[in-house]
Amino acid sequence: MADSVQVAVLGAGPGGYAAAFYAADLGMQVALIDEEKNPGGVCLYRGCIPSKALLHVAKVVDEARHAGHWGVTFAEPSIDVDKLRAYKQGVVDKLTSGVGTVARLRKVKFIQGRATLTGPKSLKVAGASGETELQFEHLILATGSHPTKIPSLSLDSPRMMDSTSGLELPDVPKSLLVVGGGYIGLELGSVYATLGSKVSVVEMTPGLLPGADRDLVQVLEKKLKKLFSNIMLNTKVVKVAEEGQGIRVTFEGDVAEKEQVFDRVLVAIGRRPNSKIPGLETTRVKVDQKGFIETDPQRRTAEPTIFAIGDVAGEPMLAHKASHEARVAVEAIAGHKAVFEPQAIPAVVFTDPEIAWCGVTEAQAQADGIEFEVAKFPWGALSRAITVDRPEGLTKLILEKSTGRVLGVGIAGSGAGELIAEGALAIEMGASAEDMKLVIHPHPTLSESLMESAEVFFGQSTHVYKPRRKG
Repeated sequence: MADSVQVAVLGAGPGGYAAAFYAADLGMQVALIDEEKNPGGVCLYRGCIPSKALLHVAKVVDEARHAGHWGVTFAEPSIDVDKLRAYKQGVVDKLTSGVGTVARLRKVKFIQGRATLTGPKSLKVAGASGETELQFEHLILATGSHPTKIPSLSLDSPRMMDSTSGLELPDVPKSLLVVGGGYIGLELGSVYATLGSKVSVVEMTPGLLPGADRDLVQVLEKKLKKLFSNIMLNTKVVKVAEEGQGIRVTFEGDVAEKEQVFDRVLVAIGRRPNSKIPGLETTRVKVDQKGFIETDPQRRTAEPTIFAIGDVAGEPMLAHKASHEARVAVEAIAGHKAVFEPQAIPAVVFTDPEIAWCGVTEAQAQADGIEFEVAKFPWGALSRAITVDRPEGLTKLILEKSTGRVLGVGIAGSGAGELIAEGALAIEMGASAEDMKLVIHPHPTLSESLMESAEVFFGQSTHVYKPRRKG
């Protein structure tokens, strides 16, 4: 006899386990299926969490070096790679085991193994202890994504890394080429550069972080030009070949030296959805040309019993977006009125300085023909930023011209990821620049930059003299 549950969830990442836990909270019988021994998914095992652990270490090293500007000098750090790797793994183990414990407390049936769909209401799981058959009333697909691979860069060599192997921190190479100037490449490149690698970044577009606001990127780029050995824009890699103790890379584009040799190469050019789910053809679920599973606003697929959330269900591929979709899908299954219609999904690049944004960017507003105004507050006029010697930041608001309603928020600077939630809340609540101006912010804090940006819109910023344009 096959086991039977009301809700089965395939994939135990931030979307999958959030869905399973919420369904259990609503009183449903739930099964959560994943190949790992505990829930967590790519985010906890091979993505968000281990990368942030390493980025924290890199920030501490950088701040220790920076302290010399204030008259406090530390010796150059000695990097114990084995101990650093163990610290990172300890963070992962603690979080994944913790999520596993919460699953048991909620009485979620966790099945470890590889699942194959056998129809719109059934699947089987092949695990270490044999095969399990499972019947369900509803299924939520939360299978995530994997690093993008390019055939021309496929070289069977331990010196070639993707974002997963890069996080394993095999060593600190003398020289490292990062292929891809997106957030994954810049975050990992920052870690290796701070730990002592001579890092070069190659990006095929005219600028780093394509799609991000140029004003914000400019703040980060100033720091990266000092941190990285070389940033090659409008350039792509056309060939890689192992050579002795390194990788010879051939470039094409705006770069003088067309061939260079690196100790290691890290390919970080994006991710692809895991939509090639065994047995998916036994259902009516549809997959689009980009590989994303098609869903309606409740995240229901073309098969009424099956839902899809997270990376496999479309952009943006962000853990917090997956967790929010999880609640929508579960509420729809429970018969509640729920729909996925966020006004702002915050995005954060955890470099140093960080970049964070939500809502529409200036470029998007222009493309959409929106009449808007921009209000910027430079952190060089922000007392807290000056006291911590981090004045290179910027807070930027995109405001509807006629009403002052907040359409978009962008922040570049230390701790930007912690600040952006206020911007997301303002957009979701339909707040205006006047609302943000009237909210009393604590002093001295970095959060004041949001209030003062709103004051800039009215030409009334206390610390920046910029009268509002008339007419």
